[in-house]
Amino acid sequence: QVQLVESGGGLVQPGGSLRLSCAAPESIFSIYTMGWYRQAPGKQRELVARITSGGTTNYADSVKGRFTIFRDNAKLTVYLQMNSLKPEDTAVYYCRASAAYVYWGQGTQVAVSS
Repeated sequence: QVQLVESGGGLVQPGGSLRLSCAAPESIFSIYTMGWYRQAPGKQRELVARITSGGTTNYADSVKGRFTIFRDNAKLTVYLQMNSLKPEDTAVYYCRASAAYVYWGQGTQVAVSS
């Protein structure tokens, strides 16, 4: 059973920052594309950002310039640095690993509110 362990969600005011973390087993992390998705109440799950094993990144238009995805190969962890957060960023954020198979984390809540 592959487990992706997420952490870092919470409540933050508009304009604030949070960093999400997702740890993966070495067998997954070294070859899989790692991504962050989010799902707001009443909406479909959507891609936020992803990074390939080679370091290529892509982002949803709504987060470009505010969010950064990066990976620490020594720690087998992928991060999502979220700056200039807006209320519309409120959602449950999920880590995803994809290649031959797809694995999801359990989700972590991010709430942006004053």
